[in-house]
Amino acid sequence: MKNLGMPMKKKTRATPLRGAKRRKAGLAERKALPQRTRLAKKAASVSRKSTAPAPDAKPTIRRLKVELAQALARIEELQASADTDFLLDIPNRRGFERELNRSIAYIKRYHASGALIVLDVDRLKPINDAFGHAAGDQVLKAVVATVSGQIRSSDVLGRLGGDEFALLLWNLSETDAKAKAASLEEAIDRLTFVFRGRTVTAGASAGVAILGPHAEAGRALEEADSAMYMRKAQRRHET
Repeated sequence: MKNLGMPMKKKTRATPLRGAKRRKAGLAERKALPQRTRLAKKAASVSRKSTAPAPDAKPTIRRLKVELAQALARIEELQASADTDFLLDIPNRRGFERELNRSIAYIKRYHASGALIVLDVDRLKPINDAFGHAAGDQVLKAVVATVSGQIRSSDVLGRLGGDEFALLLWNLSETDAKAKAASLEEAIDRLTFVFRGRTVTAGASAGVAILGPHAEAGRALEEADSAMYMRKAQRRHET
């Protein structure tokens, strides 16, 4: 069909306008690049300055390191004291049980052997009642000195509480462990003390449990403790 006289729209001017706009935008972008680069460099410089230590920071760092080392040493000291009997300077129950658990883990892993002896000091309560706790403390210290003189440096002596002690002995058969328990009883039986002009003796009863690949700390302590009470009853019957 023919055009009936309607004027047609011209599109020839739109393309140059869009091209001019793109050229202006590119020019503005190129002008902005140096400014952005300067701002980025400035930000990086500020960041480096903020993270770099101040000139007087080194003495502060040295002081804090010294204080940290002192604090760690104090923590170790407190942990050690928490595991040590204050009177006798040997492991308390907590410290001994920790060593026992470690030793049992070693025994299981390397197929080693050991023995646990629970030792109870006889007649300590009558001594405390008659002569005071200072006398009882003297007896306990003498017992620890006597036992320590009969075990190896690799063995462990601990105080479970009151008049009860425990020994962890390495590489002993059941026969050897029972012989060691008997010799400890005899050594403590020979101890004599003089309080207020009176000569007194204490004595001890010992029970044994063998530590093998299936040992458990709690069960071993119960077994040795039960054997100790049986031995105490036997000694009471003998006297």
